[in-house]
Amino acid sequence: MDREDLLGAGAPGEEQKKSPLLSLEKDLRFYMESIKEVAVEIMVEGISAHPVFVAHQHQVNLGEMILDKEELNTEWTIHASTLEEFIEKGVIDPKRKEQFLKSYKKPEDFMCLFVIVPEGANFVYYPYKA
Repeated sequence: MDREDLLGAGAPGEEQKKSPLLSLEKDLRFYMESIKEVAVEIMVEGISAHPVFVAHQHQVNLGEMILDKEELNTEWTIHASTLEEFIEKGVIDPKRKEQFLKSYKKPEDFMCLFVIVPEGANFVYYPYKA
């Protein structure tokens, strides 16, 4: 899923539904430097070559909270995690690891987000220079 999918960009002439995820893009712009810092730290410390950030508005038991919407007066909370934790907790089937890695974008340029909304969850890649 790319940025356009996240924001609900439809075909030209198609009626646009205002995505509740527009608030996520606003928060990501605000969080961008902090998220990139944590991604670099995860990679430099050898924790993982594949950082994954969990964006949610409710309680989630995945990763460690790094940005709290309550403290920061924003709409989304962000947790830092890794591909390895996603496999360990069964979010990604070990058999699908290679498929995931093929779609995983360069972590120096894109944050890998696992966005959780009431309708479900999906991976989204958001550029650090949006």
